[in-house]
Amino acid sequence: MNFSKEEVLEQCNAMCKNTLMETLDIQFIDFSENSITAKMPVNSRVHQPDGFLHGGASVALAESVGSAGAHIFMRGENVNIRGIEIAANHVKGIRDGHVYAHATILHKGRTTQLWQIKITNDQQDLISLVKLTTISLARA
Repeated sequence: MNFSKEEVLEQCNAMCKNTLMETLDIQFIDFSENSITAKMPVNSRVHQPDGFLHGGASVALAESVGSAGAHIFMRGENVNIRGIEIAANHVKGIRDGHVYAHATILHKGRTTQLWQIKITNDQQDLISLVKLTTISLARA
């Protein structure tokens, strides 16, 4: 069963309703066979007390985009996707604008998936580099 890029993005954005992703204003903006991209505004809602993007918000963005990618990869399967390990290196601070999380799948297993997520700013500078492992669990 094949869906267009627009249909996939629409489904991903619909999944965000009434979740942390909606609270953080995460929007899915691009999709390919091996990657997915989302953006998030950087403003006071995601700042640390000193006015910079909170690393936890970056990690939430990364896990959201990688998990959505795993969900798309397992389309048609009766599974739930969960993150089981995440590691982030934050390399540059940002106070405003947007961040973009581009998740690329490195391992497409039926049980586990390994994602590399590059978070960049509007100028395409690297903000964070994240590794995420997801697992596909059978629905009860």
